[in-house]
Amino acid sequence: MTAPRPAEALGEELSLLAELHGVATAYRPSPDHAVPAPPGAVVAVLAALGVDASTPQAVRAALAARRQELAERLLPPTVVGRHGSTPAALAALPEGTRLRIETEQGEIHVGAGQSETHVGAGQGEFGVDVGQLPPGVHHLTATAPDGRSAEAHLVLAPDRLPTPAGRSYGLMVQVYSLLSRRSWGMGDLGDLSELTAWAGRALGAGFVQVNPLHAAVPGAPTDPSPYRPSSRRFPDPVHLRVEDVPEFAYVEERDVLRTLLERAARLRESVLEKGELIDRDAVWELKREALELVHRVPLGPGRRAAYADFLAREGQALEDHATWSALAEAHGSDWHRWPAGLRDPRSPETARARAELMDRVDFHSRLAWLTDTQLTAAQRAAREAGMPLGVVHDLAVGVHPDGADAWAQQDHFAAGMSVGAPPDAFNSRGQDWGLPPWRPDRLAESGYAPYRRLLRALFRYAGALRIDHVMGLFRLWWVPQGGPPTEGTYVRYDAEAMLAILTLEASRAGSVVIGEDLGTVEPGVREELQERGVLGTSVLWFERDWEGDGRPLAPERWRADCLATATTHDLPPTAARLTGEHVELRHRLGLLTRPVEEERVEAATDVGEWLALLARLGLFEHATGGGRPASQEEAEIHAVHRFLLRTPARMIGVWLPDTVGDRRPQNLPGTWDQYPNWRLPVADAEGRPVTLEELAASPRLHALVDVLRVGLEAESGGGGGAGVDSGAGAGAGSGSGEAAENGP
Repeated sequence: MTAPRPAEALGEELSLLAELHGVATAYRPSPDHAVPAPPGAVVAVLAALGVDASTPQAVRAALAARRQELAERLLPPTVVGRHGSTPAALAALPEGTRLRIETEQGEIHVGAGQSETHVGAGQGEFGVDVGQLPPGVHHLTATAPDGRSAEAHLVLAPDRLPTPAGRSYGLMVQVYSLLSRRSWGMGDLGDLSELTAWAGRALGAGFVQVNPLHAAVPGAPTDPSPYRPSSRRFPDPVHLRVEDVPEFAYVEERDVLRTLLERAARLRESVLEKGELIDRDAVWELKREALELVHRVPLGPGRRAAYADFLAREGQALEDHATWSALAEAHGSDWHRWPAGLRDPRSPETARARAELMDRVDFHSRLAWLTDTQLTAAQRAAREAGMPLGVVHDLAVGVHPDGADAWAQQDHFAAGMSVGAPPDAFNSRGQDWGLPPWRPDRLAESGYAPYRRLLRALFRYAGALRIDHVMGLFRLWWVPQGGPPTEGTYVRYDAEAMLAILTLEASRAGSVVIGEDLGTVEPGVREELQERGVLGTSVLWFERDWEGDGRPLAPERWRADCLATATTHDLPPTAARLTGEHVELRHRLGLLTRPVEEERVEAATDVGEWLALLARLGLFEHATGGGRPASQEEAEIHAVHRFLLRTPARMIGVWLPDTVGDRRPQNLPGTWDQYPNWRLPVADAEGRPVTLEELAASPRLHALVDVLRVGLEAESGGGGGAGVDSGAGAGAGSGSGEAAENGP
């Protein structure tokens, strides 16, 4: 029995109103099954978009108003086009429409409409060769012969993103989990610089992919998830290597610093020697005390000039972020509980508080600058070590509702809504990630200003950017707060505009973009992302012939435009997958929904099918690595990575814990306090923490790396790694898409 049509479930007028505002009235958990959206969810989502649909009369009035608005408007608030062609919205303007375009670069172009036969040729319909204007976000004014006028943002972007020119492999790691003998209880940006310099020079790696380094919401305790940040725009100073700040050497309170360093050493040893969990709050307490002392040291003329440049470049966004941080110290980190006047970043009360707290505002601004500086240094170290890409940063899908971005950008967020995922075959209850969504209408009205600024900031120090849940550029599942994830619906974004902004900013920086496209992906999305040059994500265990017999997908059938990996931070390490230990972990924690024997049989069957394919392909031929015999487990892990080499994937990622046999996932979806998510150091097969220095000397690591390095060198005739170009690459079919959506 098929599901009722949306119009039957919701009413014709409500369905039409929802459609005109990009709100879905149904969704498909599978291609052959449609589920109507709950009417209450549709009404609530429309309300969050400023549309009253609470009664039939309100629906009719809102529908009439929306139709009239669309019929009368000359242009949408943001017009999008590709360099070299006239945007469709301009081609549809009445003949004789006059245009005035002020480009980002300050040039002014004025033209009058001509014959429709001239569209797309020469100077085009308007006497302005719009397609040949420089890429950017320009200001457009249009005046029609009937007197109507409109102002809009004109986004002109290159056709494609930069893509790697060749193949390379790299390491994937959660920065906090990789401690060195110089860390203060968790990995830091000094460790990241050391890792990139070593991996590039000694291992021939082309990149290092890291977790989101966004600023966290302070708390007691702080949420350790890097995917629920306070701000995506600014990095977290907890990642600073304090000793690398130049002013550290001139702190006068040397005895105080010496005590802090001793406490930091004890904190480090508690993780590395005593097996304790990473304590982010304890690390930040120490670093904050040290950075308070560093902040008292006057900046030299050159450093002060650099800081002034940073303040000018970041402008209002940095002032807002630092103000929120200062206010959070005084009133707590949930701005919804602050005194009423301070909940508005533009209120007189907030302006007075900012002036009163100016020293704290400067402190947090300085921390943002120092962290930005060390992130830039890490990317510079990677490129100087020969890495063609360098550091691959991670962009979380959203921000914490109590944090700095949600406070400063209230006009752009949908009040009362949370992002998540609908029910599917892997999670019948759906998911609520607790992240407020951007309003697509407000983004368009601003010319996507907060999105542009966010990308521009990240691309400054990213050789590539991984976008978590990249499908969110097309649509997001909105859940009314207080309701279950099942009572939500999809809201559509202008994917053409989102991709144009992404292409524009990445091209300006010369950076590659990787989309995390695991999970439920609507038809056509992967194809559009590939056409724009966004690489996908392919994880070995999910690459099966889902449209055929369900068997593991042969390597030649994998897509080329992807980052291919054996696992991710949300999945079991490869050793745990091969041995079935991931099933036992979930069994111990009471997370299984079926008898454990069924889970064991299914997991063993899955692994057995893959190992059989690896054997048929002859990938166990070399059972040794690094000049020593390999265990059966290591031989299987080597074979898995030889398989990845057999695919046409442009990028091959190696989960750094896999190089030393770590069994523990960094994050176990579906758990909160049952499992130490985001708090585990990289460890060996026995669970003993492994430092960066020990990793560099690990025979097991070098044996696995040799598999990839030798294989890639053989492909390229001994040449170097991949560079970056902007041309299209060959694409192969992909079996991705059957994994459950991984939320924050």
